[in-house]
Amino acid sequence: VSIQVTTASGGGTGSGSIYKSNATSSYIVTNNHVVADAATSGTITVELLNGDQYKATIVGRDPSYDLAVLKINVGNLPVISIGDSAQVSVGDPVLAIGSPLGLANTVTQGIVSSLNRPVTTGSTDSQSYVDAIQTDAAINPGNSGGALVDSLGRMIGVNSAIATLSSGTSQSGSIGLGFSIPISEAKRVIDELIADGKSYRPVLGVFFDTTYTGGGAKIGKLSPGEGAEKAGIPVGSIIRSIDGMKIPDTDTAIVRIRSYVPGSVVTVVVELPTGGTKTFKVTLGSAPSM
Repeated sequence: VSIQVTTASGGGTGSGSIYKSNATSSYIVTNNHVVADAATSGTITVELLNGDQYKATIVGRDPSYDLAVLKINVGNLPVISIGDSAQVSVGDPVLAIGSPLGLANTVTQGIVSSLNRPVTTGSTDSQSYVDAIQTDAAINPGNSGGALVDSLGRMIGVNSAIATLSSGTSQSGSIGLGFSIPISEAKRVIDELIADGKSYRPVLGVFFDTTYTGGGAKIGKLSPGEGAEKAGIPVGSIIRSIDGMKIPDTDTAIVRIRSYVPGSVVTVVVELPTGGTKTFKVTLGSAPSM
C-alpha cells in the first residue's frame, strides 16, 4: 500500500504492507518515521493497489526498531506472505516494493548484499537501531515501510533506510545501499503492537560510556538488578563480542542486543578493567520501547 501523511507543517509519503486482516479491519506495517509526525495531529491515508483510499489510525509505534502498525476499517483484504529472514543468504534475489518518490506500486530488483549490518537512523531523541539486511535493490525516499520480499514473494524485511552521498538537508536517490529491518526481528514487535498497542525491547542492563573512542563498547554504568549486574560484569569492562559476533563499537553492541527477544541468554566476552578477558552469560531484561 501507499501511505500519505498530512500535518499542519506539511506531510510526506511512504509505503506499507497488509500484515493481518479480519472481517472488519486490516493492519498495515510501516516505518515509525513515516507516520510519527501524525502521532498527535494530522491525518494518515492508505491507498490500496486498486486506488481505493482509507483513513488510517495508528495502532502502535516503536521508535527503537523504526516500526509502526496502522489500522484501516476495511476487512477481508489479502495479506502479504511472511518469510524467514534467518534463512536469507548473501546473494539471494530480492524485490523492494513501495512508492518511491510518490510513484505507487513500484517494484525494484536486486540481491541481498550483506547481513547483520548495524544501522542507526533518526534523531538523538528518537533513534532507531537496526540489525539490517543490506540490499542493492533500488530504494528511494517513499520506499520507507515497504516490503523487501524473496523470490517467492514472502516478506523478509521492512525497508527502512538508505545510504546517500548527499550532505546537509538535500536528498539523493539510490546508490545501491538500502537497509531493511529483518522480519524475524520485526515480527515480534509487530505482533506486540497489534495485541497491546505497545512493544518491548531487550536490555543488557548497562549504560555505555559515550566518551570512549577505542574499539569495542565500554560500560560506564550498570542498571541495578538487571542482567549485566546479576551476571557480575564489572563497570569499566569493554564488550568485545556477543554470541561470537565481534563488537567494534557501541552502536554495534546496541544493535546486536536489540536483535534478541527479551529473556534471551547471551554470551558476552569482555575485556576486564583489571586486564584480561572473561566470558559472562547474561539473561536479557525487558523494557517498554516508548
